[in-house]
This record gives sequence, structure tokens and C-alpha cells, in this order.
Amino acid sequence: MLPLPRWRVALCIAAAFLGLIFTLPNFLPANVTLPGYVPHQRLSLGLDLQGGSYLLLEVDTAALKAERLTNLVEDVRTSLREQQIIFSSPGVVNGAVSVRINDATQMNAALSALRKLGAPLATGARDVIVSTGPDQQVLLSLQDQALTADAAKAVDQSIEILRKRIDSLGTKEPAIQRQGTDRIVVEVPGESDPERLKAVIGQTAKLTFQMVDETATPQDIATNHVLPEDVVLPSQDGYAPAYALQRRSVVTGEMLTDAQPSFDQNGRPAVSFRFNGKGAQRFGDATSQNIGHKFAIVLDGKVLSAPVIQTAITGGSGEITGNFTVKSSSDLALLLRSGALPAKLNVEEQRTVGAQLGADSVRAGALAGIIAMILIAAFMGLAYGGVFGGIAIVGLVINMMMIFGAMSFTGAALTLPGIAGLILTIAMAVDANVLIFERIRDEERAGRRPALAIETGFSRAAVSIWDANITTMIAALILFQFGAGPVRGFAWTLSIGVVTSVFSALMITRLLVVLWFRSHRTKSLPI
Repeated sequence: MLPLPRWRVALCIAAAFLGLIFTLPNFLPANVTLPGYVPHQRLSLGLDLQGGSYLLLEVDTAALKAERLTNLVEDVRTSLREQQIIFSSPGVVNGAVSVRINDATQMNAALSALRKLGAPLATGARDVIVSTGPDQQVLLSLQDQALTADAAKAVDQSIEILRKRIDSLGTKEPAIQRQGTDRIVVEVPGESDPERLKAVIGQTAKLTFQMVDETATPQDIATNHVLPEDVVLPSQDGYAPAYALQRRSVVTGEMLTDAQPSFDQNGRPAVSFRFNGKGAQRFGDATSQNIGHKFAIVLDGKVLSAPVIQTAITGGSGEITGNFTVKSSSDLALLLRSGALPAKLNVEEQRTVGAQLGADSVRAGALAGIIAMILIAAFMGLAYGGVFGGIAIVGLVINMMMIFGAMSFTGAALTLPGIAGLILTIAMAVDANVLIFERIRDEERAGRRPALAIETGFSRAAVSIWDANITTMIAALILFQFGAGPVRGFAWTLSIGVVTSVFSALMITRLLVVLWFRSHRTKSLPI
């Protein structure tokens, strides 16, 4: 008598039931509302099946290094002034910060202070290299390791910020992932306008509040003859072409806790914002100490507005006005809420997949799957008879339900290569049944009784099934780890298919064969 443990029966029933209830929402109309206790996750379609926009973005590492060096110049000024060291001509020269120490007797003190700048690396050294040059010049350069770490950190931060921005657009199931060391792939199914997508996710959105240097004349600003502590930035406020601003920011966008589109007192579109505790204190101090003076609101190196401070703003909130439309104020609020990108993102490639093309791919993939099922069912019926062929087909249907259920549960996106993975999984599942049935047939031909032939056939075929599927799983995991986009979709579908196929062949098919044999107790197997 073939053993039939209760745990095996319960496990097979539970797997088939879970596969059914997680697969069911995919075959119901979109307007059908399921009860809250019923799983409602649907299998999302990838970009190539649903249509949408594809962007390949590259982090501007040159701009990242330039910004780091600019900040280092300000750190050099601050550090030397705190030590009361006389210096001149700080600036960026040939990819390094150069500063001259006027008094030779202060060189050692200056070097000691400057060597404290930068951040520590894993090796214990700092990421800023300090060296000396002729005429009491001190050079500060960045370690290559520091630049690589900055680029990697910028990519990680950018991925999170991009995800927030795209989610704020109401887009479902975006795929955002790293490609290489400094590139990001963005796939947004359902978004047919890549230009709008670029406008929202590609803007750095670096917001700063800086005091205006009102001693600079329009001629000074036009010729860029301003103080070393100042910077000339173009304006978008319609009152002046450019402003001379103090380089040091009073408050930065990182201190914002909220930003919402609004309207000013004249009914024009604006953006309301609120600072955190630290930002509110710094903003309150700056406005209370500079009443009657101008301060500028700067976004990505352009002055949005430069109002005069009428009174101290101590509540931690304010309003950005300018030449906004309702849409631009809404987009700016979205960008500020999600945070600034650590570096500019350059668009290296963009594609748009039409919804009709995606629908055609879905139909073609579904047709291919149906044809594959029909041909496999015909082959199994002809090769192993109606009983064992039917058992193989039932096991295959349950296997497909488990695959769709697992993909729906994990939120995986089905892509065109993923459909290829499904069809390959069908072939792999049938291959496992072929191994089992051929082994059972060989055992019966060797003179074993039907029960023993079934038991021996399953146990001996299991070794080959495990070997074949483990090697396939290893290949799928490698593809998932090092692949990108559609390759990862194929690998993920294949990985799920390997697990469910082994379970279906060794558990569900075995259960169906044993149940059939117990009910018929035939003296020869119709195989």
C-alpha cells in the first residue's frame, strides 16, 4: 500500500488553495471589489506589456565633484578664519582647492587646521589630501576613493528620491534600479509622456535661502565683480536679471518638512512651506537680524524671488512667490516635499512604449501560452494515456496557479521575457513528469508490482529532478543578481517556476497518482 501522510495531503491542498485565491483577482474585471479579507493583489504588467516610459539616467559625477570642491572652498575660509590665519586667493584650480597663506609663520597652524577637513575613510585617513606648493600655497584635493563613494551614495539617494517623486504622481509599480556604478534605469508603466516625467524626476530641486548683497551695484553684477564671499546668480523674478548673493545659505531645502501649492494674497499661484525645528530657528534668527534687507529664494542656481524682510518670521513657515502657474507651483511643491537630488541626473536614453504595442504583446504571449498548453496536453495524453496524462495536466494547471499567485503576492511585474519564462516553466514541469512516468514504466517492465513501481519511480526520479532544477535555480539567481530590467523579470519568473514545478511534480502529482491508485487498485498501470 502506498503511504499517504496527512501532512502531505494538507500541504498540497493548502498550496493549491492559496494559488487559486491569489490568482483569482487577475481574472476578475477591474471594477469588481473583493471583500477586505480576500487577497486583492493583481499581477502588474511591465513596461513592455502595459506601455509607458523608459529613462536611463546618469549621475553627473563631474558636477558632484565641482559642488564638493565649492563647499570645500567655504570650509577652508571658515576653518582659517576661526584660527585667525591670514590668507588670500581661495578657489578651485585644476580640480583642487588652492589657498595662499600670507604669513609664512602660520603655515604649520594652517596645515594642522586644514588637515581636519573632510570625512574619515574606512582606512582611517581623511578623504581630503592636503599638500603644499610654491609661494606658501596649500592645495586640497579629493581622494579617488571619496569620489567613488560620493557617486555610489548619490545613486542610492537618487533612487529613493525618484521613487517618492514618481509615487507622488500617482503612478503604480514603477521600476527604479541601479545600472552599473552611476546609472539609474527608470521604467514607469502607464506614463506615456516622458517629457513630463523628465521634468519632475530630472530636476535637482536644490532649494536654498541666501542673503542678498545689496552693496553690489548692477554694473558689478553685470561684470561679475563682486566680493569673494558672494556669487552672482540669474533671476526669474522679473525684477532684476541677476543678484549678488552671499555664498553661505541661511537655510537649505533639507530643513523643509512640508511644501504645498497655494495662492498668495493677490490670488497668484505660490508654494507654502514649513521648516523643521532647526530650520525654523535659523530662519527666524536670519529674518529678525536683517529686517529691511533682501533675502533670495534660490532653486537649482536660479533666484525665484528676492523679497524684502518686513518682519521677523519666527513661526517656521513661509511662502514662495514668483512667476508660477498652478501646474508649476504644484510640481515645485512635489519636488520640495520629496527632497533634492544629491547631483544632477543626465538623460542618456529615453523610450516610449505605446499601450497598443503592449496589448499586442500580451495577446501574443497569452496565445503562445495557450498553444504550449494544448500541445503539451496532447503529447502527455498520447505518450502516457488518459489517466497519467490527465494527472500531469491537472498538476500543470495547479503549478501555473501557484506561479501566478506567488507573483501577485510578491508584487512582481510580468514582462515579455517573463512570459517566456512562464512557457519555459511549463516545459520544465512537464519534463519532471516525463522523468517520473518513464521511471515508473521502467520499474513496471522490470516486474515490480504497481504500488512498488510507483513508489520506486518517484523516489528515483526525484534525484534527477532536484539536480536539474537546482542548476537552473543557480543560473536564474545569477541572472537576477547581475541582470537588469527584462532580464531580471525573466529570472524572477523562472525562479518562482522552478520552486513550484519541483513542488508540483514531487508532491501534487504524487498525491494525485496515489489517490487514483487507491481508488482503482489496478494490477497493471495504464501508462
